[in-house]
Amino acid sequence: MMGITLRHLRYFEALDRHRHFGRAAIDCAISQPALSVQIKELEDLLGAALVERGGRQIHLTALGETIATRARDILQSVEALGDLARSSVSALSGRLRIGAIPTVAPYLLPGLIKSLSECFPGLEMQPREAVTKKLVSDLLEGRLDAALMALPASEASLTSYELFTEEFVLVRHARDARKPVPEPEMLREMRLLLLEEGHCFRDQALSFCKMSSMVPRDIMEGSSLSTLVQMVGAGIGVTLIPEMAVPIERRSANVSVARLPRQEARRTIGMVWRKTNPLAPHLVRMAETARDLHFRSDGKTAAPDFATRSRGGNEPRGPE
Repeated sequence: MMGITLRHLRYFEALDRHRHFGRAAIDCAISQPALSVQIKELEDLLGAALVERGGRQIHLTALGETIATRARDILQSVEALGDLARSSVSALSGRLRIGAIPTVAPYLLPGLIKSLSECFPGLEMQPREAVTKKLVSDLLEGRLDAALMALPASEASLTSYELFTEEFVLVRHARDARKPVPEPEMLREMRLLLLEEGHCFRDQALSFCKMSSMVPRDIMEGSSLSTLVQMVGAGIGVTLIPEMAVPIERRSANVSVARLPRQEARRTIGMVWRKTNPLAPHLVRMAETARDLHFRSDGKTAAPDFATRSRGGNEPRGPE
């Protein structure tokens, strides 16, 4: 079928993912009318309708669904050609699409991008922040080269490189700094602030507190760790955050931070990519850079400033 271009396929694949002309146009960085023209042109070249238009939500025709699947496969193959070419050179260069979950991105990604830019001057980093489910989907469909997330990775076609393991810490209002740190079961009786559904850190926090995913209505939710910590500073409740977030999040909130009495609350962060990705050797080097960056900065975290509690139940010291 002469005349069909990769541009046609990219635009149609975006429309398939978003099922909305406006959102697909934004994703493709073009205007909505321009996207509509390209989709109509593709339909004319194929001689058949691909999209059922009308209403807020668009639907693909039966042929459209089939073409969308084939278009996705073709685009992934084209991306793989580029990856194969880049893997053949000694230094990583060109575009690299890396994702990170929201409870990692603000704390690790900026330093990693800076370090990678220094190690690989020809590298064009394209970071993206999303919840785990979205990152995994984008990895599997070739829209991301690698992602930073909590392990283990759920898909057999993905491989991972373990970076580090970190503890969760309890964030309370500053006035509670000298109070004993509650046991996990006691957190269920307190006003616990959690991230919204979809965040893996929410599920990890609920598991530590031995709470089901069906939480009581009076448990408050936030869209980010920053929001949760600020709410704690306002005296609304308590929350859990990962250790890497402490140096940044405690700066602007009137809170105290304490280690939990057990070592059960922790997570392992890793870099994940497709097993078939030709860039794998370079991605291992990137993962090593991320791991080294974390451990170089680990001594600069606020860990020594935590209010601490020994296993014997000693009263924690107050903030400095």
